[in-house]
Amino acid sequence: MRILLVEDDPMIGEAVTIALKDAAYAVDWVRDGTTAGSALEHGEHQAVLLDLGLPKRDGLEVLRRLRETGNKIPVIVITARDEVEDRIKGLDLGADDYLVKPFDVDELLARLRAVVRRQGGQAVPVLTNGKVSLDPATREARYGDIVALLSAREFALLHALLLRPGAILTRSKLEERIYGWNEEVESNAVDFLIHGVRKKLGASLIKNVRGAGWMVEKMQ
Repeated sequence: MRILLVEDDPMIGEAVTIALKDAAYAVDWVRDGTTAGSALEHGEHQAVLLDLGLPKRDGLEVLRRLRETGNKIPVIVITARDEVEDRIKGLDLGADDYLVKPFDVDELLARLRAVVRRQGGQAVPVLTNGKVSLDPATREARYGDIVALLSAREFALLHALLLRPGAILTRSKLEERIYGWNEEVESNAVDFLIHGVRKKLGASLIKNVRGAGWMVEKMQ
């Protein structure tokens, strides 16, 4: 899953980026509101962590313009503004959650999992198609009687497929979900990750649709 982090403080931005990558997210970090607005126009991300006190364009303005376009991407505001009025304004403008600095990184990750889960219509924390299940909190996957701990990128790949069971995802779409802007992607990276997941959970889990991409089955 690919996250847009909008944060102008270098220490906070670096710490959150490291935490997100450790939790198997691809992260694109921008430092001002104008760049954030441009990044969000491309629809590459599945969630936004948005600071409010930004250069060039305030975070609330970024949020307002985002929602005016009809974009429903989950947004968590992360800010030092702790007044009730600021929280109300952020939530009323369309934020899905609001977290005041300083915050615990584990809490941020839990809130991120929650808003993404709600966006996907999932009431329970474990993502499943009825046959394979994936726990975003632990990166543990279960397929029949097999239980395996996935690497960060193996998790990101299977997570992308399980978000849309039955849908074929191309190589480029999977790369988009797994890697950030500044990360080099080798030509066989997706194949390598699929091989790793199949080795841990079984060869029949991820289906190859020749010439199109990969999918996991949608169970009836």
